[in-house]
Parts: sequence; C-alpha cells; structure tokens
Amino acid sequence: MGKMRWIGRLLLALLPLTLWGCRSSPTSLILDIPPLVTVPIQYAQIEDGRSRFREIYCALQKDHGAGLPHNRDCEEIILRLGGEPPPAEKPLELRDARLPLQIFIVPGLFGECVSALSQAFSYSAKHIETLGYRVETIKVSGRHGSSHNAAQIREALLAKGTPREGKVVLIGYSKGAADILESLVEYPEIRERVAAVVSVAGVIGGTPAAEILSKPLQLLAEHFPVPGCEPGDGLALQSLTRTHRQRWLARHPLPKSIRYFSIGAITDREGTSALLRSSYDDLAVIDSRNDSQVIFSDTIIPGGTLLGFVKGDHWAIAMPFFQDLPFIAATLIDRNPFPREILLEAVVRFVEERLLADMEKSGKDSSRP
Repeated sequence: MGKMRWIGRLLLALLPLTLWGCRSSPTSLILDIPPLVTVPIQYAQIEDGRSRFREIYCALQKDHGAGLPHNRDCEEIILRLGGEPPPAEKPLELRDARLPLQIFIVPGLFGECVSALSQAFSYSAKHIETLGYRVETIKVSGRHGSSHNAAQIREALLAKGTPREGKVVLIGYSKGAADILESLVEYPEIRERVAAVVSVAGVIGGTPAAEILSKPLQLLAEHFPVPGCEPGDGLALQSLTRTHRQRWLARHPLPKSIRYFSIGAITDREGTSALLRSSYDDLAVIDSRNDSQVIFSDTIIPGGTLLGFVKGDHWAIAMPFFQDLPFIAATLIDRNPFPREILLEAVVRFVEERLLADMEKSGKDSSRP
C-alpha cells in the first residue's frame, strides 16, 4: 500500500474527531457522576508552579533556544493567566542531567495509528537525551480504553527492570495521561518505580469532544482499518468522556507517594490548525480556553502542581507533524510549528529540580534525632 493511500485511510479514521459531524443528542439525564465545581486552583489543593516554570522555560529559551527548531520568545509561548505568583528569581542549573531520570512517554489516542508517520515528542526526546536523560516511548493501543492501556503500561515498566534507585518519570500526552493514572491506581506493584507523572494536554477531567460524537462515527474512528493499528475495544472514546473520567477520579484516589505535574495548551481559532478548527469552534461554545480537543481546566491532575499553559493547539504541543509530514502540514495542519524541544526540556528540568528538593528535605528529616 502506497504511503499516500495509507495516509488517506488514516485521515478518514481521524475525521470524526476533527470535524465532529453528525453529533449525537443526549437522550437521558446522567446523574451517576459526582458533583463538580469550578474554582481557582488554590482551592483545589493544586500547587501553583507557573512562575517557576516560566523562569525555567525563559532561561532555556534565551540560552539555546535559537539553535533549536521553531524558536519563539518565551513570553509568546507561555501564557500569563490571572493570579500568577511573582517570580522566585532563583538561578537555574543549565548543566547536564543531575538525576538519573528514566523518562517514559505515553502517547495519546490514535498514537499507535500514526506512529509510522509521526510520534509524540520524537525530536524533543532526542534533544533531552543529549543532556543525559534517558527517554523511551511506551507503546500502548491507539484505539483501546484506558483500562486496557493501563495494563500495557504496567507490563512495559516491569519488563524494563528499572533499578529502584533510578527515578522514573512518566509523561502522558492527551489520553496517555489518563492511561498512566489508571495504571498507577490499578497496579500498586509499579508505584515504587515511579517518582513523577506529567500530564501534557492530558484528558484528566474528560472532554466534551468524546461525548457528542454519534455512534456511527465512534465506530468509524475505533474500527476503520488502519495498517499497524488494531481495532479497539469500543471504550477508547468512552474512557475520555467527562462522565467516565470524573467518576473515575472520584472513586480512585491517586497514590500520594508520586509527584504530579500538569501543563496544558490554549489557543484561539487563528492559532488552530485547519483540520482542528471545527472542533475548536464547538468547544469554544463551552469555553474558548481550549486547545481544540480539551478545555484548559480539564487538563490538570488533582493534588499536583500546575506548570502552566502554552499557546498552541492540541497537536502542536506534542506532535511534530510539520517536520514529518510537511506536505500535509502546509495545508491541513498549518499551525503545527512549536518549540517542543525547549518545552520538554523545561518540563524535565522543573521535575528534576522538584525531585532534588524532595530528596534534600528527606535527607534533612532523616538526620534529625
């Protein structure tokens, strides 16, 4: 099968999520979901790490951003929402890795299906490997529910035989973040290996995008033949609905031994790739602060640290389509250029800094009589 024919079949399978045509209409009132409330993060036990993350990102961008793809001034990328704390004005260590971090990236919905063409953070991973961090991608099903993928994450971590003295950081993009959380809750045996989890545009609280698709379009997305991407279990989109994700969060407290970090994306219609503008418009009816697939408030892990929000759409933050598929990026995915290398490095250095601080505090506490 030729490459263009392969891409055509893939785009046909993806169209339901980007165009959202033939929407279904709710026929019943759903009450099996906990009461929800929208409040500023300080009332939700979420640490505000925005100012420090901005400092780290800006320092990295000014130091070597010009030598990396799609360089833009940090103030153009890191959005400044209300109430951001003042900067700590703490110097940043720009040397190579200070901790033996083993980073595993878990891709999102359909990640397996497009992996032959483009992979989340592929070029960014190569960049941070030059700094001494180890990076691998955990292969999960592109069209199965989070419960199925949680088992795959467990198997991958146990198979790696990661030494206990190492620091494992799991970075979940989009649905991958939800898959990670379910894995940590369902399989306690992997928790001692994991020091931190990072949600990148993660579907933590669910998304209306997964709720308004008609059943025929859901079946098309999850079962249309795509080479190298097996049909799903019918639960991939269901596991991303707000009903499912909020119900799951209410019933499954996250392990307290692990650090959680979140970074989301927000864009406007002009900054959204053509293929995603229809979905952006529909989400904007609910909240204009979205990335075309997820509303900004639904990307934050409860009880964790908020790193902030970047200006870009859902694909721009992680998927290097511009480098891998320039002939499509020029038209359909035309807002894809994004400084992903600096973004991933800033995330990893923020996490590393926080883990080092935890180790120092733990050492001081253990030395007390």
